[in-house]
Amino acid sequence: MSTTKKIAIGLGVASGALLAAWLLTGDRKNKTKDFIAKKASSLRDSLKDKKESFDENEAHYV
Repeated sequence: MSTTKKIAIGLGVASGALLAAWLLTGDRKNKTKDFIAKKASSLRDSLKDKKESFDENEAHYV
């Protein structure tokens, strides 16, 4: 891996860490937690809907 790629990955990780630290400090902490919980809940519900639509009568070939 070239030095440029390593620097780009390092900057990406560092900026992500700074964004997470900013979002989880002060008044933004509760808003961020509520937002993430809401999105995780909706994602969980959408995944459950997809699992329920599976038809057991379909043949399974090996």
